[in-house]
Amino acid sequence: MNSLVHDLKNSGLELIETHISWVFRGPTEVWKVKKPVSFGFLDFRTLEDRKAACEAEVRLNRRLAPEVYLGVVPITLEGGRHRIGGGGPPVDWAVRMSRLPDQHRADQRLDRGELDAEQVEALAERIATFHQAASADPAIARFGTVEAILVNVQENFEQTRASLEEHLSPAEARTIETAQLHFLQEHRALFDARHRAGRIRDGHGDLRLEQIYIDEAGRPTILDCIEFNERFRFADVCADIAFLSMDLAARRRVDLAEVLLAAYARTANDYELYLLVDFYESYRAFVRGKVATMLAADRGADPEPRARAAREARHYYLLALAAKRPSLIAPVVVAVGGIIASGKSTAARHLARHLGGPVVDSDRTRKHLAAVGATEPLAEAPWEGPYAEMMSRRVYDEVFRRAGAVLRSGRPVVLDASFRARAHRWAVRALAHTAGVPFYFIECRAPLEECRARLERRAQHPNVSDGRPEILDAFVARFEPIDELSAEEHITLDTTRPFEANVSVLRSRIPGWPTGLEG
Repeated sequence: MNSLVHDLKNSGLELIETHISWVFRGPTEVWKVKKPVSFGFLDFRTLEDRKAACEAEVRLNRRLAPEVYLGVVPITLEGGRHRIGGGGPPVDWAVRMSRLPDQHRADQRLDRGELDAEQVEALAERIATFHQAASADPAIARFGTVEAILVNVQENFEQTRASLEEHLSPAEARTIETAQLHFLQEHRALFDARHRAGRIRDGHGDLRLEQIYIDEAGRPTILDCIEFNERFRFADVCADIAFLSMDLAARRRVDLAEVLLAAYARTANDYELYLLVDFYESYRAFVRGKVATMLAADRGADPEPRARAAREARHYYLLALAAKRPSLIAPVVVAVGGIIASGKSTAARHLARHLGGPVVDSDRTRKHLAAVGATEPLAEAPWEGPYAEMMSRRVYDEVFRRAGAVLRSGRPVVLDASFRARAHRWAVRALAHTAGVPFYFIECRAPLEECRARLERRAQHPNVSDGRPEILDAFVARFEPIDELSAEEHITLDTTRPFEANVSVLRSRIPGWPTGLEG
């Protein structure tokens, strides 16, 4: 251990070591010092390089945690001892940070059973909002091309070629490499479509639970993005969110991983991510395995972290290998319909949790197509403007397209719309039958006066739905009775009944998440 680390550790600070940093923790603040190392993808060997990396870390992480990243401070040598922020010439540099409560860290919350679906959804929404505001230009976008991704993938395998078989059999190692390279070759059109859609952003690059803190009110703070190499941070937003979904899966919470993806897709209007997320989860798991391998091989590190890193390396490599295995979640199409304010969205949210899949809803889809915010009103007279017949056809076509992307990933999907016309119901039924998966239609029912009362209460707060009392009668007049579906497909819910009673009905009719995989 060099003298800098010895001096700071002996000043009463707690040391946490990674493959590229020494992190010194005090009661209220944290200082992060870059190791003078070079790994090909980063080079911290000179003092100037380490200072530049510290400055970049502060600037970039203030995007998500401005109150945490306090600045860059010098480390000086005075009286033969290293000090943080002393008055002598700098001999190194450190990132100065506020220390957040350990009990708020997301991985620790998970270990204690205190990370729930609502917190994960809030986290997904925060990340989606961050991605929407993140920089995107032609220089960044080129990192989302197949050629650029291929460089990263091939580098991973080259950098682990000599050590990979310490953790995997030769056959397992070949299977991972072949699968990732084959996916890139066979699905170029998917990556090109993401490029055209502007989904390549200056993101985070290292979204893991241990970088995330969730306070008592459920508000997330996200730390420690990649600052040392732009090509690891400039990427498809799917690669970013897949890092976190992979981390949840690695900790045996695939259910929360699916909650994360569903909430992100809904907020970002990005259901195409389902076509790529399994690839990116495999890629991210391999990266984590590679990082763990580096620490395991570092003879200058303490024995206990090295042993733990060796165990983690095999765990992550096996997760990368598992990406092509069939999903534990059986794909199914569930459509939830009914008149406005009949309780559709509540039922759809429950079903999505029960099934482990996302909701595709017509209200958010309509707002996205109209290029307005999710809660911005589109109030018009019934069947005019954004609610004219032609626009409604576009909305349903887009809902079905989004749902189709989810199905192609092998996952279940829930569609939330009125489905007031038989043509809409036949179309969603055909979507399921074409995919060869089961189909259920949930009809939500409530007395008109109850629906009217719900709409009046809803009008007091911002809402994704544009339903309002004055259009209720006109809507009901155009709702075509549901008489074309079989009894096996058609399930009715009286949403004035206690919620748990309806939950029991749905769970008894529609198979859900495999028992024993939650928690």
